[in-house]
Amino acid sequence: MAVVDHEGLVVTANEALGVLLGRSAAALTSQSAADLLDLAADGRTWHAYREVLHGRRSRFRRTHRLKHPDGRALWAEVTVVPMPEQEAGASDGAGPRRMLLSVSDISDRRELQKRLRHLQMHDPVTRLPNRTLFFERLSAVLETPQYGDGASGHGRVGLCYLDLDGFKAVNDTMGHRIGDRLLAAVAARLTDCAAQDGPHRDGAHLVARLGGDEFAILVEDSAGTQQLTDLARTVLAALQQPFDLAGHRLSVSASIGVVERAVTGTSATGLMQAADTTLYWAKADGKARWTVFDPERNAHRMTRQTLSSTLRPAVERGEFTIEYQPLVGMADGVVRGVEALVRWNHPQFGMLSPNRFVAIAEEDGSIVQLGRWVLQSACRQARRWQLEHPADPPLFISVNVAVRQVWDSDLVTDVAEILAETGLDPSLLQLELTESAVMGSAGRPIQALQSLSEMGVRIAIDDFGTGYSNLAYLSRLPVSVLKLDGSFVRGFRYDDGAHPSPADETIVEAMVQLAHRLGLTVTAECVETAGQAERLRRIGCDTGQGWLYSRAVAPERIAELIGARPMTH
Repeated sequence: MAVVDHEGLVVTANEALGVLLGRSAAALTSQSAADLLDLAADGRTWHAYREVLHGRRSRFRRTHRLKHPDGRALWAEVTVVPMPEQEAGASDGAGPRRMLLSVSDISDRRELQKRLRHLQMHDPVTRLPNRTLFFERLSAVLETPQYGDGASGHGRVGLCYLDLDGFKAVNDTMGHRIGDRLLAAVAARLTDCAAQDGPHRDGAHLVARLGGDEFAILVEDSAGTQQLTDLARTVLAALQQPFDLAGHRLSVSASIGVVERAVTGTSATGLMQAADTTLYWAKADGKARWTVFDPERNAHRMTRQTLSSTLRPAVERGEFTIEYQPLVGMADGVVRGVEALVRWNHPQFGMLSPNRFVAIAEEDGSIVQLGRWVLQSACRQARRWQLEHPADPPLFISVNVAVRQVWDSDLVTDVAEILAETGLDPSLLQLELTESAVMGSAGRPIQALQSLSEMGVRIAIDDFGTGYSNLAYLSRLPVSVLKLDGSFVRGFRYDDGAHPSPADETIVEAMVQLAHRLGLTVTAECVETAGQAERLRRIGCDTGQGWLYSRAVAPERIAELIGARPMTH
Protein backbone atom coordinates (compact mmCIF):
# COMPACT_ATOMS: atom_id res chain seq x y z
CA MET A 1 0.00 0.00 0.00
CA ALA A 2 1.03 3.63 -0.43
CA VAL A 3 -0.20 7.14 0.16
CA VAL A 4 -0.22 9.23 -3.04
CA ASP A 5 -0.54 13.03 -3.26
CA HIS A 6 -2.80 14.91 -5.63
CA GLU A 7 -0.11 14.88 -8.32
CA GLY A 8 0.21 11.10 -8.17
CA LEU A 9 3.56 11.02 -6.34
CA VAL A 10 4.18 8.48 -3.58
CA VAL A 11 4.25 10.12 -0.13
CA THR A 12 4.90 6.91 1.79
CA ALA A 13 4.72 3.18 1.03
CA ASN A 14 4.85 -0.04 3.01
CA GLU A 15 7.43 -2.76 2.63
CA ALA A 16 4.98 -5.11 0.82
CA LEU A 17 4.69 -2.69 -2.10
CA GLY A 18 8.47 -2.37 -2.20
CA VAL A 19 8.85 -6.15 -2.41
CA LEU A 20 6.22 -6.34 -5.16
CA LEU A 21 8.04 -3.71 -7.21
CA GLY A 22 11.60 -4.88 -6.34
CA ARG A 23 12.62 -1.76 -4.45
CA SER A 24 12.84 -0.60 -0.86
CA ALA A 25 9.83 1.20 0.51
CA ALA A 26 11.93 4.37 1.05
CA ALA A 27 13.08 4.34 -2.58
CA LEU A 28 9.47 4.62 -3.72
CA THR A 29 8.97 8.02 -2.07
CA SER A 30 8.42 10.88 -4.52
CA GLN A 31 8.13 8.41 -7.41
CA SER A 32 5.16 8.61 -9.82
CA ALA A 33 2.70 5.84 -8.97
CA ALA A 34 1.53 5.80 -12.59
CA ASP A 35 5.11 5.12 -13.77
CA LEU A 36 5.70 2.45 -11.12
CA LEU A 37 2.51 0.59 -12.06
CA ASP A 38 2.47 1.47 -15.80
CA LEU A 39 -0.97 3.09 -15.53
CA ALA A 40 -0.39 5.41 -18.50
CA ALA A 41 0.00 2.57 -21.00
CA ASP A 42 -3.74 2.44 -21.63
CA GLY A 43 -5.69 5.62 -22.41
CA ARG A 44 -8.88 4.64 -20.57
CA THR A 45 -6.94 3.53 -17.48
CA TRP A 46 -4.89 6.72 -17.42
CA HIS A 47 -7.98 8.91 -17.77
CA ALA A 48 -9.86 7.14 -14.97
CA TYR A 49 -6.82 7.36 -12.67
CA ARG A 50 -6.45 11.11 -13.29
CA GLU A 51 -10.17 11.64 -12.61
CA VAL A 52 -9.73 10.24 -9.09
CA LEU A 53 -6.60 12.30 -8.43
CA HIS A 54 -8.48 15.49 -9.37
CA GLY A 55 -11.48 14.66 -7.21
CA ARG A 56 -13.89 14.12 -10.10
CA ARG A 57 -14.30 10.43 -9.38
CA SER A 58 -14.62 8.60 -6.06
CA ARG A 59 -12.74 5.39 -6.88
CA PHE A 60 -10.33 3.83 -9.36
CA ARG A 61 -9.99 0.06 -9.74
CA ARG A 62 -8.28 -1.86 -12.52
CA THR A 63 -6.94 -5.35 -13.03
CA HIS A 64 -3.50 -4.79 -14.46
CA ARG A 65 -0.62 -6.91 -15.70
CA LEU A 66 2.74 -6.08 -14.08
CA LYS A 67 6.25 -7.39 -14.49
CA HIS A 68 7.79 -8.79 -11.32
CA PRO A 69 11.46 -8.00 -10.59
CA ASP A 70 12.32 -11.69 -11.11
CA GLY A 71 11.04 -11.42 -14.70
CA ARG A 72 7.73 -13.19 -14.37
CA ALA A 73 4.46 -11.49 -15.18
CA LEU A 74 1.81 -11.14 -12.52
CA TRP A 75 -1.73 -9.88 -12.39
CA ALA A 76 -2.49 -7.14 -9.89
CA GLU A 77 -5.64 -5.39 -8.83
CA VAL A 78 -4.87 -1.69 -8.40
CA THR A 79 -7.24 0.44 -6.28
CA VAL A 80 -7.06 4.20 -5.59
CA VAL A 81 -9.49 5.94 -3.20
CA PRO A 82 -9.42 9.36 -1.44
CA MET A 83 -8.21 9.26 2.17
CA PRO A 84 -10.43 10.69 4.95
CA GLU A 85 -9.29 14.25 5.77
CA GLN A 86 -8.49 13.33 9.37
CA GLU A 87 -6.03 10.69 8.09
CA ALA A 88 -4.43 12.95 5.51
CA GLY A 89 -1.75 14.23 7.96
CA ALA A 90 -2.81 17.89 7.86
CA SER A 91 -3.21 19.40 11.34
CA ASP A 92 -6.11 21.63 10.30
CA GLY A 93 -7.91 18.86 8.34
CA ALA A 94 -7.71 20.92 5.12
CA GLY A 95 -4.28 19.97 3.73
CA PRO A 96 -3.42 18.80 0.20
CA ARG A 97 -5.62 16.02 -1.16
CA ARG A 98 -4.12 12.55 -0.75
CA MET A 99 -5.07 9.09 -2.04
CA LEU A 100 -4.72 5.60 -0.65
CA LEU A 101 -3.19 3.25 -3.26
CA SER A 102 -3.42 -0.52 -2.78
CA VAL A 103 -2.00 -3.22 -5.05
CA SER A 104 -3.12 -6.86 -4.64
CA ASP A 105 -1.37 -9.77 -6.39
CA ILE A 106 -4.28 -11.77 -7.85
CA SER A 107 -2.23 -14.05 -10.12
CA ASP A 108 -3.39 -17.19 -8.31
CA ARG A 109 -7.00 -16.11 -8.60
CA ARG A 110 -6.58 -15.36 -12.32
CA GLU A 111 -4.95 -18.73 -12.88
CA LEU A 112 -7.83 -20.45 -11.08
CA GLN A 113 -10.36 -18.54 -13.18
CA LYS A 114 -8.45 -19.52 -16.32
CA ARG A 115 -8.46 -23.19 -15.32
CA LEU A 116 -12.15 -23.09 -14.44
CA ARG A 117 -12.98 -21.47 -17.78
CA HIS A 118 -10.94 -24.12 -19.56
CA LEU A 119 -12.87 -26.84 -17.76
CA GLN A 120 -16.14 -25.09 -18.54
CA MET A 121 -15.28 -24.69 -22.23
CA HIS A 122 -13.66 -28.06 -22.96
CA ASP A 123 -14.91 -31.61 -23.17
CA PRO A 124 -13.45 -33.78 -20.38
CA VAL A 125 -13.30 -36.94 -22.55
CA THR A 126 -11.57 -35.60 -25.67
CA ARG A 127 -10.15 -32.34 -24.23
CA LEU A 128 -11.48 -30.60 -27.32
CA PRO A 129 -13.42 -27.34 -27.15
CA ASN A 130 -17.04 -28.11 -26.32
CA ARG A 131 -20.29 -26.83 -27.79
CA THR A 132 -20.21 -23.64 -25.69
CA LEU A 133 -16.73 -22.61 -26.85
CA PHE A 134 -17.48 -23.65 -30.42
CA PHE A 135 -20.50 -21.37 -30.65
CA GLU A 136 -18.62 -18.56 -28.89
CA ARG A 137 -15.87 -18.80 -31.50
CA LEU A 138 -18.32 -19.17 -34.39
CA SER A 139 -20.32 -16.14 -33.26
CA ALA A 140 -17.14 -14.10 -32.93
CA VAL A 141 -16.12 -15.04 -36.49
CA LEU A 142 -19.51 -14.09 -37.92
CA GLU A 143 -19.92 -10.89 -35.91
CA THR A 144 -16.46 -9.35 -36.40
CA PRO A 145 -17.08 -6.36 -38.75
CA GLN A 146 -13.61 -6.23 -40.28
CA TYR A 147 -13.49 -9.95 -40.99
CA GLY A 148 -12.69 -10.63 -44.62
CA ASP A 149 -11.48 -7.09 -45.38
CA GLY A 150 -8.12 -6.58 -46.95
CA ALA A 151 -5.93 -8.74 -49.11
CA SER A 152 -5.52 -11.57 -46.59
CA GLY A 153 -9.19 -12.26 -45.94
CA HIS A 154 -11.65 -14.18 -48.07
CA GLY A 155 -14.71 -13.23 -46.01
CA ARG A 156 -15.89 -16.85 -46.04
CA VAL A 157 -16.45 -19.51 -43.40
CA GLY A 158 -16.63 -23.29 -43.68
CA LEU A 159 -17.81 -26.11 -41.47
CA CYS A 160 -17.41 -29.90 -41.51
CA TYR A 161 -20.07 -31.33 -39.20
CA LEU A 162 -19.60 -35.04 -38.61
CA ASP A 163 -21.21 -37.90 -36.78
CA LEU A 164 -19.64 -41.34 -36.20
CA ASP A 165 -21.52 -44.18 -37.88
CA GLY A 166 -22.44 -46.98 -35.48
CA PHE A 167 -20.85 -45.49 -32.37
CA LYS A 168 -23.82 -46.49 -30.22
CA ALA A 169 -23.12 -50.15 -31.04
CA VAL A 170 -19.56 -49.74 -29.68
CA ASN A 171 -20.86 -48.22 -26.46
CA ASP A 172 -23.56 -50.87 -26.05
CA THR A 173 -21.37 -53.90 -26.76
CA MET A 174 -17.98 -52.86 -25.35
CA GLY A 175 -18.91 -50.37 -22.65
CA HIS A 176 -18.51 -46.65 -22.12
CA ARG A 177 -14.84 -46.91 -21.16
CA ILE A 178 -13.88 -48.22 -24.60
CA GLY A 179 -16.38 -45.79 -26.14
CA ASP A 180 -14.69 -42.85 -24.43
CA ARG A 181 -11.25 -44.04 -25.52
CA LEU A 182 -12.52 -44.28 -29.08
CA LEU A 183 -13.88 -40.73 -28.91
CA ALA A 184 -10.51 -39.47 -27.62
CA ALA A 185 -8.68 -41.29 -30.43
CA VAL A 186 -11.10 -39.85 -33.02
CA ALA A 187 -10.52 -36.37 -31.56
CA ALA A 188 -6.74 -36.80 -31.95
CA ARG A 189 -7.07 -37.78 -35.62
CA LEU A 190 -9.43 -34.88 -36.31
CA THR A 191 -6.97 -32.49 -34.71
CA ASP A 192 -4.17 -33.88 -36.90
CA CYS A 193 -6.31 -33.48 -40.02
CA ALA A 194 -7.13 -29.88 -39.12
CA ALA A 195 -3.45 -29.12 -38.50
CA GLN A 196 -2.40 -30.71 -41.82
CA ASP A 197 -4.91 -28.55 -43.67
CA GLY A 198 -2.82 -25.61 -42.54
CA PRO A 199 -3.53 -22.43 -40.61
CA HIS A 200 -5.35 -19.89 -42.73
CA ARG A 201 -5.58 -17.09 -40.18
CA ASP A 202 -4.17 -16.84 -36.68
CA GLY A 203 -4.10 -20.58 -35.99
CA ALA A 204 -5.32 -24.02 -36.99
CA HIS A 205 -8.98 -24.77 -37.58
CA LEU A 206 -11.09 -25.20 -34.46
CA VAL A 207 -11.97 -28.84 -33.78
CA ALA A 208 -14.80 -29.27 -31.26
CA ARG A 209 -16.90 -32.05 -29.78
CA LEU A 210 -20.50 -30.87 -29.85
CA GLY A 211 -21.85 -33.79 -27.84
CA GLY A 212 -22.22 -37.55 -28.06
CA ASP A 213 -20.38 -38.69 -31.19
CA GLU A 214 -20.81 -35.37 -33.01
CA PHE A 215 -17.78 -33.28 -33.92
CA ALA A 216 -17.22 -30.09 -35.90
CA ILE A 217 -14.25 -28.55 -37.68
CA LEU A 218 -14.60 -24.79 -38.12
CA VAL A 219 -12.61 -23.23 -40.96
CA GLU A 220 -12.59 -19.54 -40.13
CA ASP A 221 -11.09 -18.18 -43.31
CA SER A 222 -12.27 -20.62 -45.93
CA ALA A 223 -10.64 -20.63 -49.35
CA GLY A 224 -13.76 -22.16 -50.88
CA THR A 225 -15.80 -25.35 -51.10
CA GLN A 226 -12.86 -27.27 -52.56
CA GLN A 227 -10.86 -26.71 -49.39
CA LEU A 228 -13.74 -28.02 -47.27
CA THR A 229 -14.32 -31.11 -49.40
CA ASP A 230 -10.59 -31.88 -49.40
CA LEU A 231 -10.62 -31.63 -45.61
CA ALA A 232 -13.69 -33.88 -45.39
CA ARG A 233 -12.02 -36.44 -47.67
CA THR A 234 -8.91 -36.39 -45.47
CA VAL A 235 -11.01 -36.86 -42.33
CA LEU A 236 -12.89 -39.83 -43.82
CA ALA A 237 -9.65 -41.51 -44.84
CA ALA A 238 -8.10 -40.93 -41.41
CA LEU A 239 -11.08 -42.30 -39.49
CA GLN A 240 -11.34 -45.40 -41.66
CA GLN A 241 -7.93 -46.56 -40.45
CA PRO A 242 -8.46 -49.11 -37.61
CA PHE A 243 -8.13 -48.03 -33.97
CA ASP A 244 -6.23 -50.23 -31.48
CA LEU A 245 -7.74 -49.61 -28.05
CA ALA A 246 -7.02 -51.71 -24.95
CA GLY A 247 -6.53 -54.86 -26.98
CA HIS A 248 -9.53 -54.16 -29.22
CA ARG A 249 -9.20 -53.36 -32.92
CA LEU A 250 -12.06 -51.13 -33.97
CA SER A 251 -13.06 -49.71 -37.32
CA VAL A 252 -15.43 -46.77 -37.64
CA SER A 253 -16.61 -44.43 -40.33
CA ALA A 254 -18.29 -41.05 -40.29
CA SER A 255 -20.94 -39.11 -42.12
CA ILE A 256 -19.96 -35.49 -42.79
CA GLY A 257 -22.04 -32.48 -43.72
CA VAL A 258 -20.03 -29.78 -45.50
CA VAL A 259 -21.18 -26.16 -45.57
CA GLU A 260 -19.20 -23.24 -47.01
CA ARG A 261 -20.50 -19.73 -47.53
CA ALA A 262 -19.80 -16.00 -47.28
CA VAL A 263 -19.66 -14.57 -43.77
CA THR A 264 -21.86 -11.65 -44.79
CA GLY A 265 -25.50 -12.56 -44.26
CA THR A 266 -24.68 -15.80 -42.41
CA SER A 267 -25.84 -16.43 -38.85
CA ALA A 268 -24.61 -19.12 -36.48
CA THR A 269 -28.11 -20.61 -36.35
CA GLY A 270 -28.45 -20.65 -40.14
CA LEU A 271 -25.01 -22.20 -40.64
CA MET A 272 -25.68 -24.95 -38.10
CA GLN A 273 -29.13 -25.71 -39.54
CA ALA A 274 -27.55 -26.11 -42.97
CA ALA A 275 -24.80 -28.31 -41.51
CA ASP A 276 -27.31 -30.46 -39.63
CA THR A 277 -29.42 -30.90 -42.76
CA THR A 278 -26.39 -31.83 -44.85
CA LEU A 279 -25.22 -34.34 -42.24
CA TYR A 280 -28.67 -35.93 -42.41
CA TRP A 281 -28.33 -36.17 -46.21
CA ALA A 282 -24.94 -37.88 -45.85
CA LYS A 283 -26.48 -40.49 -43.54
CA ALA A 284 -29.56 -40.92 -45.75
CA ASP A 285 -27.33 -41.35 -48.82
CA GLY A 286 -25.61 -44.36 -47.26
CA LYS A 287 -23.25 -43.10 -44.49
CA ALA A 288 -19.41 -43.20 -44.61
CA ARG A 289 -19.39 -40.20 -46.94
CA TRP A 290 -19.38 -36.44 -47.08
CA THR A 291 -22.14 -34.38 -48.66
CA VAL A 292 -22.07 -30.69 -49.61
CA PHE A 293 -25.00 -28.44 -48.80
CA ASP A 294 -27.28 -28.11 -51.83
CA PRO A 295 -29.67 -25.10 -51.80
CA GLU A 296 -32.00 -26.77 -54.33
CA ARG A 297 -32.21 -29.98 -52.33
CA ASN A 298 -32.77 -27.95 -49.19
CA ALA A 299 -35.59 -26.02 -50.88
CA HIS A 300 -37.24 -29.35 -51.72
CA ARG A 301 -36.84 -30.42 -48.08
CA MET A 302 -38.31 -27.14 -46.86
CA THR A 303 -41.23 -27.60 -49.27
CA ARG A 304 -41.75 -31.08 -47.90
CA GLN A 305 -41.70 -29.73 -44.34
CA THR A 306 -44.18 -27.03 -45.31
CA LEU A 307 -46.50 -29.60 -46.86
CA SER A 308 -46.19 -31.84 -43.81
CA SER A 309 -47.01 -29.05 -41.38
CA THR A 310 -50.05 -27.86 -43.34
CA LEU A 311 -51.44 -31.18 -44.58
CA ARG A 312 -53.69 -32.06 -41.66
CA PRO A 313 -55.39 -28.65 -41.36
CA ALA A 314 -55.71 -28.54 -45.18
CA VAL A 315 -58.25 -31.37 -44.99
CA GLU A 316 -60.34 -29.34 -42.56
CA ARG A 317 -60.01 -26.22 -44.74
CA GLY A 318 -61.33 -28.09 -47.78
CA GLU A 319 -58.20 -27.64 -49.92
CA PHE A 320 -58.49 -31.12 -51.44
CA THR A 321 -60.47 -32.08 -54.48
CA ILE A 322 -61.05 -35.33 -56.39
CA GLU A 323 -60.72 -36.03 -60.08
CA TYR A 324 -61.87 -39.24 -61.72
CA GLN A 325 -60.23 -41.35 -64.43
CA PRO A 326 -62.45 -43.75 -66.41
CA LEU A 327 -61.97 -47.54 -66.26
CA VAL A 328 -63.02 -48.82 -69.67
CA GLY A 329 -64.04 -52.29 -70.84
CA MET A 330 -61.39 -53.48 -73.31
CA ALA A 331 -63.86 -55.53 -75.36
CA ASP A 332 -66.52 -52.85 -75.99
CA GLY A 333 -64.98 -49.51 -74.93
CA VAL A 334 -67.77 -48.86 -72.42
CA VAL A 335 -66.96 -46.97 -69.21
CA ARG A 336 -67.43 -49.46 -66.37
CA GLY A 337 -66.09 -47.45 -63.48
CA VAL A 338 -63.77 -44.67 -62.39
CA GLU A 339 -60.75 -44.34 -60.14
CA ALA A 340 -60.88 -41.49 -57.62
CA LEU A 341 -57.61 -39.50 -57.61
CA VAL A 342 -57.15 -36.86 -54.92
CA ARG A 343 -55.54 -33.49 -55.68
CA TRP A 344 -54.35 -30.81 -53.26
CA ASN A 345 -55.13 -27.26 -54.31
CA HIS A 346 -52.35 -25.78 -52.20
CA PRO A 347 -52.58 -21.99 -51.64
CA GLN A 348 -48.80 -21.60 -52.14
CA PHE A 349 -47.73 -24.39 -54.53
CA GLY A 350 -50.84 -24.72 -56.68
CA MET A 351 -52.48 -28.01 -57.71
CA LEU A 352 -50.46 -30.96 -56.39
CA SER A 353 -50.76 -34.55 -57.57
CA PRO A 354 -50.84 -37.45 -55.04
CA ASN A 355 -47.15 -38.31 -55.48
CA ARG A 356 -46.31 -34.95 -53.87
CA PHE A 357 -48.14 -35.50 -50.61
CA VAL A 358 -49.50 -39.03 -50.09
CA ALA A 359 -46.16 -40.38 -48.81
CA ILE A 360 -45.98 -37.47 -46.36
CA ALA A 361 -49.54 -38.16 -45.22
CA GLU A 362 -48.64 -41.81 -44.64
CA GLU A 363 -45.60 -40.82 -42.57
CA ASP A 364 -47.40 -38.43 -40.23
CA GLY A 365 -50.65 -40.39 -40.02
CA SER A 366 -52.85 -37.75 -41.65
CA ILE A 367 -53.57 -40.28 -44.41
CA VAL A 368 -56.25 -41.74 -42.11
CA GLN A 369 -58.20 -38.48 -42.01
CA LEU A 370 -57.54 -37.69 -45.68
CA GLY A 371 -58.32 -41.25 -46.81
CA ARG A 372 -61.68 -41.28 -45.03
CA TRP A 373 -62.61 -37.97 -46.65
CA VAL A 374 -61.68 -39.29 -50.11
CA LEU A 375 -63.64 -42.51 -49.54
CA GLN A 376 -66.71 -40.64 -48.33
CA SER A 377 -66.60 -38.04 -51.12
CA ALA A 378 -66.05 -40.66 -53.85
CA CYS A 379 -68.90 -42.89 -52.65
CA ARG A 380 -71.21 -39.91 -52.42
CA GLN A 381 -70.28 -38.90 -55.99
CA ALA A 382 -70.78 -42.45 -57.32
CA ARG A 383 -74.24 -42.58 -55.76
CA ARG A 384 -75.06 -39.16 -57.23
CA TRP A 385 -74.18 -40.37 -60.75
CA GLN A 386 -76.31 -43.44 -60.21
CA LEU A 387 -79.36 -41.38 -59.19
CA GLU A 388 -78.86 -38.90 -62.03
CA HIS A 389 -78.58 -41.66 -64.68
CA PRO A 390 -81.07 -44.36 -63.58
CA ALA A 391 -81.38 -45.85 -67.07
CA ASP A 392 -77.64 -46.60 -67.40
CA PRO A 393 -75.66 -49.31 -65.60
CA PRO A 394 -74.12 -47.72 -62.48
CA LEU A 395 -70.38 -47.00 -62.44
CA PHE A 396 -68.26 -48.62 -59.76
CA ILE A 397 -65.89 -46.34 -57.86
CA SER A 398 -62.28 -47.39 -57.17
CA VAL A 399 -60.53 -45.74 -54.20
CA ASN A 400 -56.90 -46.09 -53.13
CA VAL A 401 -56.31 -47.19 -49.54
CA ALA A 402 -52.98 -46.93 -47.72
CA VAL A 403 -52.03 -49.82 -45.48
CA ARG A 404 -51.73 -47.37 -42.57
CA GLN A 405 -55.47 -46.73 -42.90
CA VAL A 406 -55.97 -50.39 -42.08
CA TRP A 407 -53.61 -50.35 -39.12
CA ASP A 408 -54.47 -46.96 -37.60
CA SER A 409 -58.23 -46.89 -38.08
CA ASP A 410 -61.19 -49.24 -38.21
CA LEU A 411 -61.44 -49.32 -41.99
CA VAL A 412 -64.20 -51.94 -42.00
CA THR A 413 -66.42 -49.81 -39.77
CA ASP A 414 -65.60 -46.66 -41.77
CA VAL A 415 -66.57 -48.35 -45.06
CA ALA A 416 -69.77 -49.77 -43.60
CA GLU A 417 -70.82 -46.39 -42.22
CA ILE A 418 -70.02 -44.55 -45.47
CA LEU A 419 -71.92 -47.08 -47.59
CA ALA A 420 -74.91 -46.83 -45.28
CA GLU A 421 -74.75 -43.02 -45.26
CA THR A 422 -74.46 -42.65 -49.05
CA GLY A 423 -76.70 -45.57 -50.02
CA LEU A 424 -74.08 -46.96 -52.39
CA ASP A 425 -74.22 -50.70 -52.97
CA PRO A 426 -71.03 -52.44 -51.67
CA SER A 427 -70.54 -54.13 -55.05
CA LEU A 428 -69.99 -50.67 -56.60
CA LEU A 429 -67.02 -49.93 -54.33
CA GLN A 430 -63.53 -51.14 -55.19
CA LEU A 431 -60.63 -50.56 -52.78
CA GLU A 432 -57.10 -50.51 -54.23
CA LEU A 433 -54.03 -51.48 -52.18
CA THR A 434 -50.50 -51.87 -53.47
CA GLU A 435 -49.16 -55.37 -53.95
CA SER A 436 -46.36 -54.96 -51.39
CA ALA A 437 -48.77 -53.53 -48.80
CA VAL A 438 -51.11 -56.52 -49.04
CA MET A 439 -48.55 -59.29 -49.41
CA GLY A 440 -46.16 -57.84 -46.88
CA SER A 441 -48.85 -57.69 -44.21
CA ALA A 442 -50.46 -60.23 -41.98
CA GLY A 443 -52.96 -60.32 -39.16
CA ARG A 444 -55.18 -57.28 -38.95
CA PRO A 445 -54.84 -56.04 -42.58
CA ILE A 446 -55.76 -59.49 -43.97
CA GLN A 447 -58.67 -59.80 -41.54
CA ALA A 448 -59.91 -56.37 -42.59
CA LEU A 449 -59.74 -57.27 -46.28
CA GLN A 450 -61.62 -60.50 -45.57
CA SER A 451 -64.37 -58.61 -43.75
CA LEU A 452 -64.66 -56.06 -46.57
CA SER A 453 -64.85 -58.81 -49.17
CA GLU A 454 -67.59 -60.55 -47.21
CA MET A 455 -69.43 -57.23 -47.13
CA GLY A 456 -69.41 -57.26 -50.95
CA VAL A 457 -66.65 -54.72 -51.54
CA ARG A 458 -64.16 -55.57 -54.29
CA ILE A 459 -60.44 -55.62 -53.43
CA ALA A 460 -57.94 -54.68 -56.15
CA ILE A 461 -54.15 -55.04 -56.09
CA ASP A 462 -52.59 -51.91 -57.56
CA ASP A 463 -49.26 -51.77 -59.49
CA PHE A 464 -49.24 -55.57 -59.79
CA GLY A 465 -46.07 -57.09 -61.22
CA THR A 466 -43.55 -54.78 -59.53
CA GLY A 467 -43.49 -56.42 -56.09
CA TYR A 468 -43.96 -59.98 -54.95
CA SER A 469 -46.10 -61.13 -57.93
CA ASN A 470 -47.05 -64.24 -55.99
CA LEU A 471 -50.20 -65.50 -57.68
CA ALA A 472 -50.32 -68.58 -55.45
CA TYR A 473 -50.46 -66.32 -52.40
CA LEU A 474 -53.04 -64.15 -54.10
CA SER A 475 -55.33 -67.16 -54.42
CA ARG A 476 -55.62 -67.24 -50.63
CA LEU A 477 -56.47 -63.55 -50.33
CA PRO A 478 -59.91 -61.94 -50.76
CA VAL A 479 -58.77 -60.22 -53.97
CA SER A 480 -60.92 -59.91 -57.07
CA VAL A 481 -58.99 -57.50 -59.35
CA LEU A 482 -55.37 -57.14 -60.48
CA LYS A 483 -54.18 -53.81 -61.87
CA LEU A 484 -51.12 -54.38 -64.03
CA ASP A 485 -48.35 -51.85 -63.48
CA GLY A 486 -48.02 -49.34 -66.31
CA SER A 487 -44.40 -50.33 -67.02
CA PHE A 488 -45.64 -53.51 -68.74
CA VAL A 489 -48.04 -51.61 -70.98
CA ARG A 490 -45.40 -49.06 -71.91
CA GLY A 491 -43.21 -51.96 -73.05
CA PHE A 492 -45.79 -52.72 -75.74
CA ARG A 493 -44.43 -49.89 -77.90
CA TYR A 494 -42.52 -50.72 -81.07
CA ASP A 495 -38.74 -50.75 -80.64
CA ASP A 496 -37.81 -49.92 -84.22
CA GLY A 497 -41.08 -48.48 -85.45
CA ALA A 498 -42.09 -51.71 -87.25
CA HIS A 499 -41.82 -54.74 -84.99
CA PRO A 500 -43.21 -55.08 -81.47
CA SER A 501 -41.06 -56.34 -78.61
CA PRO A 502 -42.60 -59.67 -77.53
CA ALA A 503 -41.13 -59.95 -74.01
CA ASP A 504 -43.57 -57.73 -72.11
CA GLU A 505 -46.51 -59.05 -74.08
CA THR A 506 -45.56 -62.62 -73.18
CA ILE A 507 -45.28 -61.75 -69.47
CA VAL A 508 -48.59 -59.89 -69.44
CA GLU A 509 -50.35 -62.67 -71.32
CA ALA A 510 -49.12 -65.23 -68.78
CA MET A 511 -50.22 -63.11 -65.83
CA VAL A 512 -53.66 -62.50 -67.38
CA GLN A 513 -54.21 -66.20 -68.03
CA LEU A 514 -53.17 -67.16 -64.50
CA ALA A 515 -55.31 -64.40 -63.00
CA HIS A 516 -58.35 -65.58 -64.98
CA ARG A 517 -57.70 -69.16 -63.83
CA LEU A 518 -57.86 -67.84 -60.25
CA GLY A 519 -61.12 -66.05 -60.95
CA LEU A 520 -59.60 -62.57 -60.99
CA THR A 521 -60.23 -59.76 -63.46
CA VAL A 522 -57.35 -57.71 -64.86
CA THR A 523 -57.08 -53.95 -65.42
CA ALA A 524 -54.23 -52.50 -67.49
CA GLU A 525 -52.91 -49.11 -66.44
CA CYS A 526 -51.25 -46.40 -68.58
CA VAL A 527 -52.94 -47.29 -71.88
CA GLU A 528 -51.89 -44.50 -74.24
CA THR A 529 -52.22 -45.78 -77.81
CA ALA A 530 -54.78 -47.66 -79.85
CA GLY A 531 -52.10 -50.26 -80.62
CA GLN A 532 -51.54 -50.96 -76.95
CA ALA A 533 -55.29 -51.20 -76.38
CA GLU A 534 -55.72 -53.69 -79.26
CA ARG A 535 -52.93 -55.95 -78.02
CA LEU A 536 -54.25 -55.83 -74.43
CA ARG A 537 -57.74 -56.70 -75.68
CA ARG A 538 -56.33 -59.61 -77.69
CA ILE A 539 -54.38 -60.85 -74.64
CA GLY A 540 -57.58 -60.80 -72.60
CA CYS A 541 -57.32 -57.79 -70.27
CA ASP A 542 -60.75 -56.97 -68.92
CA THR A 543 -60.52 -53.22 -68.40
CA GLY A 544 -58.02 -50.46 -69.05
CA GLN A 545 -57.33 -46.91 -68.05
CA GLY A 546 -55.01 -44.30 -69.42
CA TRP A 547 -54.72 -41.21 -71.58
CA LEU A 548 -56.05 -43.05 -74.63
CA TYR A 549 -59.44 -42.88 -73.00
CA SER A 550 -59.19 -39.87 -70.70
CA ARG A 551 -57.03 -38.14 -68.18
CA ALA A 552 -58.40 -37.69 -64.66
CA VAL A 553 -61.22 -35.15 -64.99
CA ALA A 554 -63.81 -33.35 -62.93
CA PRO A 555 -67.00 -35.24 -61.96
CA GLU A 556 -69.06 -33.16 -64.43
CA ARG A 557 -67.02 -34.55 -67.33
CA ILE A 558 -67.58 -38.14 -66.11
CA ALA A 559 -71.32 -37.51 -66.09
CA GLU A 560 -71.10 -36.71 -69.81
CA LEU A 561 -69.35 -40.03 -70.49
CA ILE A 562 -71.94 -42.22 -68.77
CA GLY A 563 -73.78 -44.24 -71.40
CA ALA A 564 -71.49 -43.06 -74.21
CA ARG A 565 -69.87 -45.83 -76.24
CA PRO A 566 -67.36 -46.70 -77.33
CA MET A 567 -64.88 -44.79 -75.15
CA THR A 568 -61.96 -43.53 -77.23
CA HIS A 569 -59.43 -40.74 -76.92
